[in-house]
Amino acid sequence: MREFKSIDDILDFAIDEEQKAVDFYTSLASKATSDDMRKVFEEFAGEEVTHKMRLVKVKEEGLYEMKPEKVADLRIVDFLVNVKPTPDMTYQDALIVAMNKEKAAFKLYMTLSDRAESSQMKELFLGLAQEESKHKLRFELEYDEYVYREN
Repeated sequence: MREFKSIDDILDFAIDEEQKAVDFYTSLASKATSDDMRKVFEEFAGEEVTHKMRLVKVKEEGLYEMKPEKVADLRIVDFLVNVKPTPDMTYQDALIVAMNKEKAAFKLYMTLSDRAESSQMKELFLGLAQEESKHKLRFELEYDEYVYREN
């Protein structure tokens, strides 16, 4: 596991991870075989850009405090078959991929918070984990609204 020596190291890592998510969704959008899926992937990429910019702002302004809040976990992805991303996947599959990506990011930040050497780093990792859980919830709600309700 990577070691972080400062809050800036953590933020640089988180910013890089958000950029990887932007690149992932942008790549899927460019390969999508339908306009609807292209738009979905572009929307996901846009969400990740927003998350990245928020972290950049935190780094630039030195505002590391993230207020803890309770975020619901519908645990939808826990009961679904894992899906590999493909350019022609369905909207349902795209949501499953997105939920799994956010879940993995949440777990990463929780693990890092457990290993943090200072309370400030622990708080930052917990805050970043909370942000990822919000992203996952957004996709869970979308899944509930557009997949479960249609079946």
